[in-house]
Amino acid sequence: MTANSHPKELPLTEARSNLSNLSNEVAFGHQRIVLTRKGKRLVAIVPLEDLEALEAIEERIDLDDARKALADVKKNGSISWDELKHKLDL
Repeated sequence: MTANSHPKELPLTEARSNLSNLSNEVAFGHQRIVLTRKGKRLVAIVPLEDLEALEAIEERIDLDDARKALADVKKNGSISWDELKHKLDL
């Protein structure tokens, strides 16, 4: 998909009866389709490659967050679960 192109928008009611064709457009035509309800964007159907790229980005962000948390623990130490519960009056 090029930077200038926009996803096709389609009412959810219309997509229900054309799901097989839409799936082919997405899978083989590498199209993105946004489904709408009452004119509002609701969900998107995207190629599997797009989903895998998004998941890889999310995993990278999670890994970076975990590394930051571990660095914080090394720098500042940690407290036990019991200490935390006591501190929070739980």
